[in-house]
Amino acid sequence: MTVIQTRGLAKTYVGGDGGTIHVLDGIDLDVHRGEMIAVVGASGAGKSTLLHLLGALDQPSRGEVVLDGVSLSRQSDAALAKIRNEKVGFVFQFHHLLREFSALENVMMPLRIAGWPPARARSRAEELLARVGLGGRMSHRPAELSGGEQQRTAVARALAIDPAVVLADEPSGNLDHMNAELLHDQFAALVRDLEVAMVVVTHNRSLAARADRALLLEDGKLRSADVREVLT
Repeated sequence: MTVIQTRGLAKTYVGGDGGTIHVLDGIDLDVHRGEMIAVVGASGAGKSTLLHLLGALDQPSRGEVVLDGVSLSRQSDAALAKIRNEKVGFVFQFHHLLREFSALENVMMPLRIAGWPPARARSRAEELLARVGLGGRMSHRPAELSGGEQQRTAVARALAIDPAVVLADEPSGNLDHMNAELLHDQFAALVRDLEVAMVVVTHNRSLAARADRALLLEDGKLRSADVREVLT
């Protein structure tokens, strides 16, 4: 099942000299349920821009994104917000947890916002935290968790609403090698077990090697990549 499909996706900006900068130039992409895609490329190549378009955080200059059967074109701001809240889980390099709340409360937050009753939200959050290896750390606040534990809490939060796709931007970029490898293992297991689609932007060869496909973003285009050649 195709979860994300793009056709002719392009994004341009006007530079300081008034010229046009083509960040993305006619990208066609299909991402399927239970598939992890790694997008690699040089800094400034437009990888984060691509994620923002896939996640309805920005609008393309031309082309189309279809997310879980719904075109993101010509949607109202309210409709796009609803799609983001119900269909997309985001994981960033920094966890962005609310420091005054426990890990459990952080994972419950999107569910409570979505109107889930407290008992059901708590049960779902406990299930996900246990799945990412934090069953014994649920009551801890972010400052009491290691960097890897904080990021795994953020992953559980991203999965809370049972999204169609998880979009991850350099998710292990702020972690040491051991915690990064643990997170990478979690990603591979979650995609397989939960059959969620995942698109991850990374410079990490180990994470890219775990993906079902690695794609290189270069000169505004996507093409198949061998991570051994493009990542060192």
